[in-house]
Amino acid sequence: IGDGWGAQHSQGLHSFFMHVPGLKVVAPSNPYDAKGLLIQAIRDNNPVIFVEHFKLYSQKGHVPQKSYAVKFGKAVVRKKGSDVTLVGISYMNIECLRAARYLEEAGIWAEVIDPVSLAPLDIETIIRSVRKTGRLIVADNSWTSCGASAEILSRVVERLSGKKRILAKRIGFAPVPCPTTAALEKLFYPNAVTIAREAYALGRGKKRWMPRRDADKKRET
Repeated sequence: IGDGWGAQHSQGLHSFFMHVPGLKVVAPSNPYDAKGLLIQAIRDNNPVIFVEHFKLYSQKGHVPQKSYAVKFGKAVVRKKGSDVTLVGISYMNIECLRAARYLEEAGIWAEVIDPVSLAPLDIETIIRSVRKTGRLIVADNSWTSCGASAEILSRVVERLSGKKRILAKRIGFAPVPCPTTAALEKLFYPNAVTIAREAYALGRGKKRWMPRRDADKKRET
């Protein structure tokens, strides 16, 4: 999670539940989906694991007062692009959208996809995007080994193997316990800058590029 919570309160365990047949796993990134998914979970006769990231609690957005449901197994394209596909799980979708704004300053147009539902997973929407862009980055607030990012990447590679040449990258936690000090947290937790730099490297082959931090602020004003 960050903010000095350390290993005791910073685990990303959604991939554990994705591994269990019969369990449904959802991970909203905004208030609208949070309400709709919760209503859908209550109506569903199967067990549903509802994943909430701490940093999403400050997110604002329109939420209708009337009852509505967000269906499981349907990803959402949050931003259209043609050069690279960014898949951001839960809070990482917010960082992917910020990364996409950084990349625009370098002339790279990223398509940002929010899986919304991890089990069932809408892999078709992601594959359609990767067929177009040829590049895929999956960002997750969890460890990359045996994680949700690994599952998404492997499904895409299996489906497109021999049909299209793609470049792919997972972004997540290193295989160590989550640190508590601010200096180590900056290295450990993915953010918009690290996502943007990896996306730039996939497209341009240069890892020393650094996005201008004011690019995101200019877009918001």
